[in-house]
Amino acid sequence: MSGKQLGHHERMDGKGYPRGLKKEQMSVQARIMGIADVFEALTARDRPYKDGMKISQSLTILARMAKEQHIDTDLFEIFVKEKVWKDYADLFLGPTQIDSVDEEKLLLIAKGLD
Repeated sequence: MSGKQLGHHERMDGKGYPRGLKKEQMSVQARIMGIADVFEALTARDRPYKDGMKISQSLTILARMAKEQHIDTDLFEIFVKEKVWKDYADLFLGPTQIDSVDEEKLLLIAKGLD
C-alpha cells in the first residue's frame, strides 16, 4: 500500500487501528469507505444478532462519529446533502427502516453545533 493507505478502523484523529492513521494519511476513497462501512453495518437487516436500524438513527450515529473525528466530517456532509444515504435506502432497506431525516440537524451535530 502507498502512504495514502486504506484502514478499516482508522479514525480522522489518528486514534484508530491498525495503523493509527490520521485523515491526511488516508486516501479519499478510504475515508468514503469508512462512512459506507459504518452506515451499512448499522442498517444491515441480514445480521442474525440484530435488526437493521432506521435511517434517522443510523445517520445520527454517523453525525456523532463525525463530531468525534471517527469519520470525515466533510465527506459526511456530502453523504447527507447529496442524499447518498437515500439512494442506498431505496435499494437495500426495508420500508420500516425508512423514516424522516432532519438533514440540517445532522450537519449541526457533525460540526458540534447542536
